[in-house]
Amino acid sequence: MNSSTRSTRSTRSKRTARLAAVGAVMAAATALLAAPAQAATAAHATAARAADSAVFVQSNNVNGNTVVAYDRAADGRLTQAGVYRTGGLGGVLAGSAVDHLASEHSLTYDPAHHLLYAVNAGSNTVTVFQVCGDQLVRLQVIGSGGEFPVSIAVHGNLVYVLNALDGGSIQGFERTGRGLVRVASWHRALGLDPAATPQFTHTPGQVSFTPDGSALVVTTKAGANSIDVFPLGRHQAPSAAPVTDVEAGTVPFGFTFDRAGRLVVTQAGPNAVATFTVHRNGTLTPLGSVPTGQSATCWITRTGNHLYASNAGSGTVSGFRSGPGGELTALGNTATNAGTVDAAASADGRNLYVQTGAAGIVDEFRVHHNGSLTAIGSVTVPGAVGGEGIATT
Repeated sequence: MNSSTRSTRSTRSKRTARLAAVGAVMAAATALLAAPAQAATAAHATAARAADSAVFVQSNNVNGNTVVAYDRAADGRLTQAGVYRTGGLGGVLAGSAVDHLASEHSLTYDPAHHLLYAVNAGSNTVTVFQVCGDQLVRLQVIGSGGEFPVSIAVHGNLVYVLNALDGGSIQGFERTGRGLVRVASWHRALGLDPAATPQFTHTPGQVSFTPDGSALVVTTKAGANSIDVFPLGRHQAPSAAPVTDVEAGTVPFGFTFDRAGRLVVTQAGPNAVATFTVHRNGTLTPLGSVPTGQSATCWITRTGNHLYASNAGSGTVSGFRSGPGGELTALGNTATNAGTVDAAASADGRNLYVQTGAAGIVDEFRVHHNGSLTAIGSVTVPGAVGGEGIATT
């Protein structure tokens, strides 16, 4: 190899090194410029999600039931956006103090059809609203098919209402267009003692579909201390009689389902949260329970693999993490305003909103990755002392 060739190769090598160095500098600069843009895009997306979300709270006011709409900011805080009359009256179960309906899911959102369902316990009716962002349009007020409706379940085009008085009953409806049609043959009596007192502990607490829509689940509280499961038949009619699991002394109240479809129930008797497997034939297999150590553990909601039980007597929320086998791990208690009742999590799982019935307040919390909660504020719902029913979009 002659000296001329060596010189040419050396020059090429240096040029390549200089180009590589320049490329590295340009890549670093691009990354530095892109980082703020990416952060801004992520922040914008978070704000956009929040802008599209709302929280709806039912007052259950006996002088005229209302649903109060709130905008949810990017940081989770709420701002009142409007008050909408349901066209019915709220109601009060005898013996109740901070939970006049003594139920869960008295206000239920149907995200597939953008409809909101509210019970009017004092009028024995149900109101159907169209949801348009943070605004509501009242579409229909229809009889509940029983006395004192307290809870609503939705799956596809099926809607079931739980009526608390006159022994308790469930009534099925079919959604057609923007309204409900009552199906007379989808009525089932629960057979509870209508004279049992006090009413707020001896009436049914909640109706909901199993996640796959194959059955309805009803809790009866102290009325029968049972969890009733109604498998649905080929034509969507509930079984003539429920498969009844008696949980003596536990006062099963509210419930939800974990990610695997297991039933998670609050037990107001021992103040605990219990998990069950629901089988296709309607039978239940208990998987265990964990005490809250609090008073009046009655409501429960889920976001991701975290569950939050409301303790009306203690003014707290108890957090739990659900494990792969249905086991629950206690995460501790978070203080709320007095009379902790119904709660709902935002669709993105970032926030938890808890109704506190003593003064009609909704407490706002940020949900952290480990399930812990940080209080970020509260709003007072007009006319909602003792009110229940909260839903998020």
